[in-house]
Amino acid sequence: MKTSPKSFISPEKQIAEFTFRAIFLGIVLGFIFAIGNTYLALKTGTTVSASIPAAIVSLAVLRIFFRNVTILENNIVQTVATVGEAMAAGVAFTIPALLFLGETPTATRTFILSILGGLLGILLMIPMRRYIIVKEDNVLPFPEGKACAEILKIGASSSKKAAVLAGWGFLSGAFYRFSMDAFHWWQETPTWIMSTLRNTYFSLDTAPALLGVGYIIGPRITSLMLAGGALSWWVIIPLIQTFGQTAIIFPSEIPVHQMGPEDLWGSYVRYIGAGAVAFGGLMSLLNVLPMLFKTFHAGLKELFSSPGTLKRTDRDISLRWLILGPVAIILALWLLPATSFNLFTVSLLVILSFFFVAVTSITVGMVGSTSNPTSGVTITVILVTCLLFLSLGWTERAHLIAAVSVGCVANIAISLAATTSQDLKTGFLIGATPRWQQIAEIFGLLIPALTLGFTITLLHKTYVIGSSNMPAPQAVLLSMIVKGVISKSLPYGLVLIGVVLGMILRILRIPVLAVGLGIYLPLSLSAGTMVGGILSWYLKDYLKEKNELGMLIASGLVGGDACSGIFVAILTITGLVAANAQPFFYPIISVILYLLLAVGFAALTTMQNKKISKN
Repeated sequence: MKTSPKSFISPEKQIAEFTFRAIFLGIVLGFIFAIGNTYLALKTGTTVSASIPAAIVSLAVLRIFFRNVTILENNIVQTVATVGEAMAAGVAFTIPALLFLGETPTATRTFILSILGGLLGILLMIPMRRYIIVKEDNVLPFPEGKACAEILKIGASSSKKAAVLAGWGFLSGAFYRFSMDAFHWWQETPTWIMSTLRNTYFSLDTAPALLGVGYIIGPRITSLMLAGGALSWWVIIPLIQTFGQTAIIFPSEIPVHQMGPEDLWGSYVRYIGAGAVAFGGLMSLLNVLPMLFKTFHAGLKELFSSPGTLKRTDRDISLRWLILGPVAIILALWLLPATSFNLFTVSLLVILSFFFVAVTSITVGMVGSTSNPTSGVTITVILVTCLLFLSLGWTERAHLIAAVSVGCVANIAISLAATTSQDLKTGFLIGATPRWQQIAEIFGLLIPALTLGFTITLLHKTYVIGSSNMPAPQAVLLSMIVKGVISKSLPYGLVLIGVVLGMILRILRIPVLAVGLGIYLPLSLSAGTMVGGILSWYLKDYLKEKNELGMLIASGLVGGDACSGIFVAILTITGLVAANAQPFFYPIISVILYLLLAVGFAALTTMQNKKISKN
């Protein structure tokens, strides 16, 4: 397979890449991001992407203390650091569910599940690199991967204009996030409920990262996501309110007229969205299968060929390890007493992980890590596992714990696969060696896996996981699903509605996954991303501005938001910043400021384009 000519460093060029200083700094940053994102995941149900902030910190630290630092070394730093964020999401979304089932997760058990799940995700994703990242380069945008590549290129470039644009975006995103979460000047997600229209709900997430991500992924995907959100919040929910009235509709235990829009979304629509996402993922995998077979065939040829026959930028970890690694992981999951898996659950776990690693890698390429429905995929894994357990008559408490453990390993594998695919996209664009990046990802697993179990225990003792101070929404939902399936009280009909809706979209030739994401995700997220999509259309299609300049600003916005978000999380843990406080300004101010941020984005891009045209 040919190497893309877009590589910043040519395949023939040999420069420093996998160095001790890069690995060490990456591990330190990975530890920080793991701690901060664990807190965020348990507190808000979300995490912030670590790739761009890691790249920015890497550029600053290595340039200050060392000479002759290469762009590929900076890439290795962000590659290692992102593992901490991904593992934090995988662990924090699932491990606390064991607490709600009466099981206290030990640090040893968390370590084993984390390290094995992380290895599984990385090794299962690698064979898909040549298709998803190289062959589909012009199809799958990989927003965070491209944004990170632009940041790294700025560090290696002497262009002051590029640095100014990225710096404006970074400082704007950082100040915006700090003003919302530390100073509490305005609200991040203003919400309005129109009582005259059946309590129709409108909400807008004004996170600057969403503006940047929306610009990067473009108007088509953002509009499809918003269409899914509009369908769920402005059609399905009002219909439930209209025809439900005083009825108590399963799985809720209160009448419909006593439920607000968010209650209806959480009780009904989210299950519909999960069904649509699962069907869309299945269709995506079926589309990918032919190329996966081709990729596997190419891997077999590599197995029996000399590594020297491949260009540097085409070399992955040997297929020998990609075969032996998962086999060793299967044996470890089966034989280690701390996992409590039998051969059936291990086999099921590997099959589901492979399926959803492929789906997630494609989804991340399409909508980015910020909008990637990891929790929705995990819900699907839990559903399938519990249904199979129920069919086998496995309904004891031990089986509930085993089902959550399967979901935990699968979720960690999915999270690591998503991060690995974004990192490999960044490496592909700058001309990195894939094999060194993949080895670096494996190095990055150890410290987060060792520390996250203790972190969760500490947070539970301090805030009580499941309380209003530390609600852990994903873990609560997973525990409810496990109990519901085993006790035969899960709303299968709602999930089936989502599958049928996905079929209809497929027949109409509408991308199922993008619309399904919009149904599953909060409307506020889709609406906030759509503003970035409109900005992208206005600048690139209407004004015909150069995309590279906007990409620099968008990359800075994502990086500034993420860096500031992690910093605020650390301040919150130490008690220097209040976790919950009322915003100073009215909600409409949040919308105005978000739109002004978009206007500033557009004005700066057009101004710089005019300067370039004159020169």
